[in-house]
Amino acid sequence: MKAAFAPKYGPPDVVEIRDMPRPVAGAGEVLVEIHATTVTRTDRETLRGHPWFARLVTGLTGPKHPVLGIDFAGVVVEVGPGTSRFSIGDRVFGLSPSRYGCHAEWVAVSEDGAIGHIPETLAFHEAVVGEGAWYAHSNLEAFGLASGQDVMIYGASGAIGTAAVQLAKARGAHVTAVVGTRHTDLAAALGADLVVNYMTEDFTARPERYDLVFDAVGKTTYPACRKLLKPQGAYYASDLGPWGQTVWLSLWSAITRSRRVVIGMPRDPREVIGFLGDMLADGRYRAVIDSHYDLDDISAAYAHVATEQKTGIVVIDVKPR
Repeated sequence: MKAAFAPKYGPPDVVEIRDMPRPVAGAGEVLVEIHATTVTRTDRETLRGHPWFARLVTGLTGPKHPVLGIDFAGVVVEVGPGTSRFSIGDRVFGLSPSRYGCHAEWVAVSEDGAIGHIPETLAFHEAVVGEGAWYAHSNLEAFGLASGQDVMIYGASGAIGTAAVQLAKARGAHVTAVVGTRHTDLAAALGADLVVNYMTEDFTARPERYDLVFDAVGKTTYPACRKLLKPQGAYYASDLGPWGQTVWLSLWSAITRSRRVVIGMPRDPREVIGFLGDMLADGRYRAVIDSHYDLDDISAAYAHVATEQKTGIVVIDVKPR
């Protein structure tokens, strides 16, 4: 099979297209012929081997899983012994966060893992939304965001941010989205109750106060956002923040048990895939697609993600649309 292979850590051009053995479906697994996948911020940071301490998990000298890619959407073409949830021909989507392997033409995944059926009305490239939704859901769930609460989402135009707006609205929260000029219409279309353009206004000077301020891109700080919080409010981040300061502040919050600063840890991805299919089917959730690339051009997709200017997701069309 054709796959994007990363033999070492480095810039986008280290990724090369190779012919590799096609995986087989083991016991309790299904083999999915991939039609669409994504290149995400996680893929880019893993390719860089960044941050350094992450290499304890991703591989000390090079990627432990040299075929990256977490999101997949495609068709089941083989089922292993003992498989009962899926059949050959089923259209499926999901996540492969432990083994990666989705930047390829086929991937084998556990039927008990983060995998679900794609709504019939949805194209494959519209279903590779799992990773952004997973991280957004993990943070909102960890906080316990409930109906009627106020949340500010900073960076509401990326994969995690666009997911967070939609998932927060589905919970009945009042959402303020902080984005740049070119994304204000998008944030409003996704359901944000208030859209703040950080390019023309100091969002930290707003009079509103929030139960949760969620930094979906890791570019703001708790000290800057502290005055936006209600007395029992909290600041959650999807990244380490400038100079890694969110790590130290979250550790201090854990020691003091204030939970004022938290780096959201990914929850069981099966949670989000379990309800995401229904949300996609009834229109409560939609993919925000920045651009499409062929698998042969995946290095260019990595380079685009590295600019940190993408809107929503960057799709790799493994099969022609």
